[in-house]
Amino acid sequence: METYKVTVGNIEFTLVKGIKYTDSDEWAKKENGIVRVGITDYAQKRLTDIVGVELPEVDTEVSKGDPVATLESMKATADVYAPVSGKIVEVNEKLYEEPELINKDPYGEGWLFAIEISNPSEYEALLDDAGYLESVKKRHH
Repeated sequence: METYKVTVGNIEFTLVKGIKYTDSDEWAKKENGIVRVGITDYAQKRLTDIVGVELPEVDTEVSKGDPVATLESMKATADVYAPVSGKIVEVNEKLYEEPELINKDPYGEGWLFAIEISNPSEYEALLDDAGYLESVKKRHH
């Protein structure tokens, strides 16, 4: 994965090239019709220490934009939205024991769930890294 650091306001965070992003701070990575989803480095830095997760049930049908998971941090509770429509095929059960993986490795070990995509054009319509950076900058001001 090719990564690079950017700073918006006083938050320095990492972006990954070649994956997709949403305006609501999820990342999505497609492999063979399955889209793995997590929150961005920017989102986990804003939430600070994540202490708990609620993940969706496997086999749940979700629509793009549905709130499907919840993250609890010392500061706030945050919803995580489905970046694409489809069926939940996997959740990262490790996070129930180690929610801090989301802070340590948001693009890797800290992934949240995987969706079998029902409409591939939804994935194509998500933001690339440059588009996501613009989105963060707009919201920051």
